[in-house]
Amino acid sequence: MWRYIRRRLMLAVLTFWAVSTIVWGLLYLTGDPFDRPLPIQYLHFLSAAVQGDLGNSLRSGEPALLLVSRRVGFTVQLALLAMTLALVVSIPVGIVSAMFRGSLTDRTLMLLSMVGQSMPIFWVGLLMIAVFAVELRWFPAGGAGGIKYLFLPAATLALYPMARIARLVRSSLLDVLNRDYILAARARGLREALVVGKHALKNAALPVITIVALQFGYMLGGAVITETIFGWPGVGLFTVTAIHERDFPVVQAAVVLASGMFIALNFLVDLLYGWLDPRIRFS
Repeated sequence: MWRYIRRRLMLAVLTFWAVSTIVWGLLYLTGDPFDRPLPIQYLHFLSAAVQGDLGNSLRSGEPALLLVSRRVGFTVQLALLAMTLALVVSIPVGIVSAMFRGSLTDRTLMLLSMVGQSMPIFWVGLLMIAVFAVELRWFPAGGAGGIKYLFLPAATLALYPMARIARLVRSSLLDVLNRDYILAARARGLREALVVGKHALKNAALPVITIVALQFGYMLGGAVITETIFGWPGVGLFTVTAIHERDFPVVQAAVVLASGMFIALNFLVDLLYGWLDPRIRFS
């Protein structure tokens, strides 16, 4: 197991180094006033980055990483609530759809899931504002505050992963329900709910865990559109503002931090995979 952990950790570190280098290189293409050779500038960037120094904001003069880290909490709140909403809806929908395969219920749920995956997130956000904020006035149209300010952007951000996870739960569960040990459990007279809940769900969960982790990582690093539409003061909105102001150190810090969170999340999922499925770590 320790050998497996070391391999995954080395891969995570190499990936983070590669992403940081690419980000630095892309920002270097914009030009700068320094006359030092490119390798010297890159070594200076690496030595400073190891110490947590990604430069100072061109606007405020404060450390760029500090400015971005102040917004991380807002983005994490949004991503956690969005993923919670997605899981609360998608897992029961996927289970019901798999248990009633081919029925009108199954077809209706899968049709709704397909529609949910197809709708652009910016259109969903504007629709949420028009219906629930402007017409019904149940929630504020934007800004930050209590749970009322968080619900609409979280629901908007949750729609795509909700639909995708529901379809994956259904397909994974259908694949497991056709296995021999499931047929044997049914032959012993076990109730269908027990067969699904105790035997099938555990084995169907492995691919679902991967998608959940990836979607959560996308939420942490890719909630730019949602945060911009609702004026949610997270990393995404802050990054867009920095791009408009050409504040390159802040953009660099935001991308590096988001990449680091995504890579760390994938590393944890790799460890969880190895713990749940011994075949992975022994291979």
